[in-house]
Amino acid sequence: MTSAPPPEELDPDALKAVTHPLRRRILGVLSAGPATATKLAQALGENTGATSYHLRELARFGFVEDVPELARGKERWWRTRPRDIRWPRRSEQSAESQVLFDDMQRQGFEDDLEKLNRFAEKREELPGDWPDALLYARGGTWLTTEELKQFWDDYMELFRRYWRSEDDRSPEARRVLVRWLAFPDPGE
Repeated sequence: MTSAPPPEELDPDALKAVTHPLRRRILGVLSAGPATATKLAQALGENTGATSYHLRELARFGFVEDVPELARGKERWWRTRPRDIRWPRRSEQSAESQVLFDDMQRQGFEDDLEKLNRFAEKREELPGDWPDALLYARGGTWLTTEELKQFWDDYMELFRRYWRSEDDRSPEARRVLVRWLAFPDPGE
């Protein structure tokens, strides 16, 4: 079994690279599997020059990598590079990074909500027990900032235990999207 990649903290330049709207869309398509710049351009309604440029920029910061075993002639295939990315604490981010991070988080929530809605529309078409695979919990508790940090560390340890690479997955496995969110109640 492949182990989860080690945690790494991104610098502000990498944050800028990954928050570009087209690059986020490229990463979204590649999360489903490898593709060429041409296939990405078709899927995203862009031109191949734009997708090629943004793939090279994503590769420069380690977000994507070549898939040489799929290459045929000049055709270059790309895939996301497995990473456990950790963002600097908000208090350590520049004002510019905070704006980029906030926008990236907002867009990520919108993307996830759109995927959740697509799942809800198509869930009855899924085989086996997959239509029942919407796991949801909501709750609240009283924590100190230290306890919340420990909660996060415990969650990440659990997530990393279940993490699988695409090459190491079971044939029956589907990609499962997970979002963990905790924040202080603004009413307090």
